[in-house]
Amino acid sequence: MATKQMCDSWDRADSLAEFRDRFILPDGVIYLDGNSLGPVPKTTPGRVANMIEQEGGAHLIGGWLADGWMEKPLILGDRVAKLIGAGPGEVAVVDTTSINLFKLLAAALRLRPERRIILSNHENFPTDLYMAQGLSAWLDQGHELRLVDESQIEAAIGDDVAVVMLTQTNFKTGRVLDMAAITEAAHRAGALTLWDLAHSAGAFPVALNTAKADFAVGCSYKYLNAGPGGPAFLFVAERHQALAEQPLTGWLGHENPFAFETSYRPAVGIRRHVCSSPGVLGLVAFEAALEIFEAADINDLRAKSNALCDLFITLVEERCGDFGFELLSPRQAGLVEPLLRGSQVSFAHPEGYAIIQALIRRGVIGDFRDPHVLRFGFAPLYLRYGDVYDAVDQLRQVMDGREWDDHSLKERAAVT
Repeated sequence: MATKQMCDSWDRADSLAEFRDRFILPDGVIYLDGNSLGPVPKTTPGRVANMIEQEGGAHLIGGWLADGWMEKPLILGDRVAKLIGAGPGEVAVVDTTSINLFKLLAAALRLRPERRIILSNHENFPTDLYMAQGLSAWLDQGHELRLVDESQIEAAIGDDVAVVMLTQTNFKTGRVLDMAAITEAAHRAGALTLWDLAHSAGAFPVALNTAKADFAVGCSYKYLNAGPGGPAFLFVAERHQALAEQPLTGWLGHENPFAFETSYRPAVGIRRHVCSSPGVLGLVAFEAALEIFEAADINDLRAKSNALCDLFITLVEERCGDFGFELLSPRQAGLVEPLLRGSQVSFAHPEGYAIIQALIRRGVIGDFRDPHVLRFGFAPLYLRYGDVYDAVDQLRQVMDGREWDDHSLKERAAVT
């Protein structure tokens, strides 16, 4: 059994320990919700203030050129590309995850005009399913969203499937899908793949080009720590860029935006997937966060996150095993491939919502997903082994004292 002393010694030996001091974290809080919203770096407020006061204040509209605002979506895209296994010119930081998914799903369907099936899984994040349903209805050409169980994805890829649209890491269980195997199966059947990396980017190494993925989207405000509402990103494999056409043909996707022509001509490459003027405040905040990731080794992040998750599972089962918790996340055998679990551990319990609220009241912040899932994210840049030990200690006290059995903790808030 791991002890507090053992956890403290692991923290002292941790090569990533110094990164914790780079984030804004309140005293007395153990933050296990970075899989939903990551804390921002300490440099972010100053960087955003500098953009407003110095760049915007001194240069005004000249900042679009003098401070590189116009090119930030592509410059940051190349930096994100290194974290997700993409190449230069294949990623742009733009819009939101849902909007990017709509754009790239439309592009993929146009590349497979003779097919009508969008294949996904029941466990996919709902917004992706909603966007696929909305696009299918809007096109009104007989497209259908077909949902199968997670374990049946490869078997369900038939010659009527245009796009396999999946989230790589299950948002409830943390299970990681085999991107390479599924993409290979899709290509054998003549289908394309569209991957949502919202719970993958920044949590572990992603290998889009190694897996020969076609399209991908993701967000910056979870493991990448860009702050609430941080900008999203999209990936289009270079081999598709000459033919991939997206429907939101805004002026910054034009070949020459400042020609102000009345007819649209798509730009060359990834730029055609940029739609409107970039949100510079969000991009600057993301820029500050990326600097931290560029100072760390993504493989070290994966190794520590896996160790933190394993420690949490072991301690919960040892110290809270008699309270009816059911492990939903896969067990990962060290760093042995394939990767089965992201930086998240989920347990099921009939009183899951109230238990999470009782933990939050004690300063341990996780979150809840219906119908009974307690989620805990383990972001290795700012979490310590001692935090994991202390969090389980607090969970044990919540269960011993039946603190969850409080009517006020069972009333669902608008955000869970």
